[in-house]
Amino acid sequence: MRREEALNLLERGFIHSVKDPLWGNIQFTDGLKAILDTAAVEKLSRIKQNGPAYHVYPGAVHTRLSHSIGVYHVGREMLLSIARKSDGLPFTEKGMMSFLASCLLHDIGHFPYAHSLKELSMMEHEEIARHLIEEDEELRASIDRAGADPEMTALIIDKDYPCNETETCIYRNILSGTLDPDKLDYLSRDAFFAGIPYGRQDIDYIIASLSLSEGTLLLDRSAVSSVEQVLFSKYMMYRNLYWHKGVRSATAMIKKALLTALREGMITFSDLYLKDDYEFYALQEKYACYEPFSLIRDVEHGRLLERKAEIEYREKETLREDAEAIETRYLAEHDILQSLRDRYPSLREIDVIIDIPEPISFETDIKILMPDGTIADSADAIIFQKAGSLFSRSLRNAALYLPQYVDAADAEKAFDEVRHG
Repeated sequence: MRREEALNLLERGFIHSVKDPLWGNIQFTDGLKAILDTAAVEKLSRIKQNGPAYHVYPGAVHTRLSHSIGVYHVGREMLLSIARKSDGLPFTEKGMMSFLASCLLHDIGHFPYAHSLKELSMMEHEEIARHLIEEDEELRASIDRAGADPEMTALIIDKDYPCNETETCIYRNILSGTLDPDKLDYLSRDAFFAGIPYGRQDIDYIIASLSLSEGTLLLDRSAVSSVEQVLFSKYMMYRNLYWHKGVRSATAMIKKALLTALREGMITFSDLYLKDDYEFYALQEKYACYEPFSLIRDVEHGRLLERKAEIEYREKETLREDAEAIETRYLAEHDILQSLRDRYPSLREIDVIIDIPEPISFETDIKILMPDGTIADSADAIIFQKAGSLFSRSLRNAALYLPQYVDAADAEKAFDEVRHG
């Protein structure tokens, strides 16, 4: 596709404007805007982007819908920047519309309460999104009316599903890469609504520095510092927001309630799919007498357990085997309970929670366009990789959460029991 044709397709008919507090006016065609009215997308307006983080940062009540609109905006701007710099693109009209639709729809399978459910051996939300697009007739019809292809849209989102089609793979790499529109929106958006400065990026400069060569996304050498900024911003957002001790407490409490209910057969995985925040909360109301679900009620009302002990975490080195695995962690938690119960007789099984944050990655793989027109791996790639590894290690601590009345010294002593057995 020639440059003029691509630019025309990305600018023609974008007559509807949606006001966004982060990016300003975001433009839609009739078809793309109609996707926002489908039930699958409208549900995202009832899922908080950062789950229980609003208990720590009261402004962080923005939704998956506003984030999805932001990802669509950044994705469209990326295509426009790429098109302006190329005489010929390996794109089709249906492919570009499918990419824009995938930006809007990438989170339609997402769980409520942010990543509280991420470790529960459930389907990934991208896979759920693919199934939704394959099975939801309203959604498929709206994608088709927008000039996109439902199958291609689904495959762009679910990057782990086998696909050898070149154009689809290019869009996958843009949507899920080092400088992807998802990350560029959520870091800036989450920082904006939480009122913290660490996640903001120079998005206009980053986008203007992108180009495409033989299906590979390139970054101008002069903009390598933007990779450093994204890397550091992600670290700072985890440190200050995503893994704040209060947010971790809420996440761990919800996880404990669900793990217990799943283990005891009170619920199944199917009870957790495709829920918004309100439907998720209604699940515990359905089983109001089930004691572990009181943890979910406590989170909803801001009654969080406190971090009483913390140790630097090294996988398969820090804790004994049953504490490492989330499926058997309750055994180590029970031993801690037994150690503390003589002094704290009112302590319950559900009041003792070991929290180990999930592994995080700091993507650094991007090709660099040099001033002489040659393409190279980033000269700083090894430095980025080492920095990412260091960031991850410095963030990932195992912690013990208990009620406020438990003394920290007692908690630390009990936590020692799950160090190496």
